[in-house]
Amino acid sequence: MTMYLRRRAQFSAGFLNAPAGGTGGGHNYTVELTVGGAIDPRSGMVVNITDVDAVLKAKVVRPLDGALLDRDVPAFRDTPPTPENVARFVWHQCGPAMPPASRLARVTLRPLPTLWTELTTLDPRLPTTKGDSPVLTVTRAYDFSASHRLHSLSLSDAENREIFGKCNWENGHGHNYEVEVTLAGAPDPKTGLLFAPETLDAAVDVEVLQPYDHRHLNYDAPEFRDLNPTSENLTRVIWDKLSRRLASADLGGARLYRVAVRETARNYFEYFGE
Repeated sequence: MTMYLRRRAQFSAGFLNAPAGGTGGGHNYTVELTVGGAIDPRSGMVVNITDVDAVLKAKVVRPLDGALLDRDVPAFRDTPPTPENVARFVWHQCGPAMPPASRLARVTLRPLPTLWTELTTLDPRLPTTKGDSPVLTVTRAYDFSASHRLHSLSLSDAENREIFGKCNWENGHGHNYEVEVTLAGAPDPKTGLLFAPETLDAAVDVEVLQPYDHRHLNYDAPEFRDLNPTSENLTRVIWDKLSRRLASADLGGARLYRVAVRETARNYFEYFGE
């Protein structure tokens, strides 16, 4: 049995040259290490968190905090300090330094609340033995407000009321939806980016934000005229629409990997196109 724990740290860093040209900038980064291993029968722990903290401090915070990455950190002299490449730096620095009997399973780097990069071996479709090459993903988050009424044409009115309760009220109700779109692949060696952010932003704007923001899904979105607009169906429909749109977009080696919809603080849905 493998147990996983996460440990978080923060650092601030800048860069003189922005990816793909332009002036520099910086971020207040949050980094998480997910560490896996067996539970020690004596201590009841996978690993002592102070040992993980020591790795984070020595391998990430100390060399990166307060640095101009492309000036002060040798690894970024000839490599653009994009979040994708910073995440890979963290992986390569921390992986070999993990305490005995544990392994690094995932690195999550958040330069912004609406953007994060992960390197992970935790995809259930992949083996998770030590030494596996991780999958690199980049997630961008969006939001829109919309109303819906949960009502299935395949059920009677009585059945709809029984199953959906107050969510079946005739005039519907609203949510502030959060949508996460994740792409996976290998970054472009020149720009250090997995994909051009504006390409994904444009696709999401056309396929999600414009048709759904401040709309009533049952009445204003043709795909939900006969399809019950549950968040499960909404998540799958967004996947299908983005998959078609991105198939003709220039994404380099990236591919659509995941779509997630947060309906409320308690309701969260993910779809991997399976």
